[in-house]
Amino acid sequence: MRVLITGGAGFIGSHLAEILLQNDHSVICLDNLSTGSEENIKHLRQNPRFRFVEGDIFNAAVVEHLVREVDAVVHLAAAVGVKLIIEDPVSTIETNIHGTQTILSAASKHNTKVLIASSSEVYGKLEKIPLSEEDDMLFGPTVHARWCYACSKAVDEFLALAHHKRTGLPVVIMRFFNIVGPRQTGRYGMVVPRFVEQALTNRPITVYSDGSQVRCFLYVREAVDAVMRLLYEEKAVGEVINIGHPEPITILQLAQTVRKLLNPDAEITFIPYEQVYGKGFEDIKKRVPSIEKASRLIGFSPKVGIEEIIKITADWMKKKIVSS
Repeated sequence: MRVLITGGAGFIGSHLAEILLQNDHSVICLDNLSTGSEENIKHLRQNPRFRFVEGDIFNAAVVEHLVREVDAVVHLAAAVGVKLIIEDPVSTIETNIHGTQTILSAASKHNTKVLIASSSEVYGKLEKIPLSEEDDMLFGPTVHARWCYACSKAVDEFLALAHHKRTGLPVVIMRFFNIVGPRQTGRYGMVVPRFVEQALTNRPITVYSDGSQVRCFLYVREAVDAVMRLLYEEKAVGEVINIGHPEPITILQLAQTVRKLLNPDAEITFIPYEQVYGKGFEDIKKRVPSIEKASRLIGFSPKVGIEEIIKITADWMKKKIVSS
């Protein structure tokens, strides 16, 4: 299979490219390197079945040319991280909506299968546990830029499903819940790499608000395994599917676990949201996925727990710290 990965030099994209190549597929990686990194894919450059194209998903001509060459598209390119979203909501909205429409338009011309990366953010402030794909969405007011990411990802889903309904375009929507592991950066607010780096460099582990927020964390290799299965599963076409680990943990418990495993002497400190994101910031209190649908369709059953994820991430980060 020939696969185009948008955002292929990013965290999830680079892991997916690696696994596709290991399974004898061909990969074209399209990335503008705004948040992705050439470092993530440098070990793939020598593979004759790998091609990197530095470019933008807004460029319809480039996108259509690449889509014409492949059997499937995995669309991962998007604005990433709460911090970036708060700082630049215009780019968030334009990248997510216009970029996705560009991909879907090109795919429609060639009836190319598209896997769209959506986000658990689309559930908004809904506090139901667990969250299933048919649940309602509950967003905050438009005066808070924090919700523009959730809304733009919801529009992406509507666009993809509308294309599927109108032309039969084979689309699959993957709602990712906090994918974590090596190559993820903490500079845009991602909590696991941020905590791990703070513990390894003997800095305070900084918890935003009181740490009572509930999250679930899925190891990136298990997320990529789910993507691989969805590439082949015809019953997933036209469906929205949660991809996450069902085991919840509070952010304070996460900080305490990082401290226990990596630096027992580390201090845990608490920072108000407004100090990080400005006044009026609203966070999501609980976010736990139902994975019944993914389990039924592709046998999805994550095995890697949070302690193992922290250790794997720390091993990778230690090498990064030493090399820098």
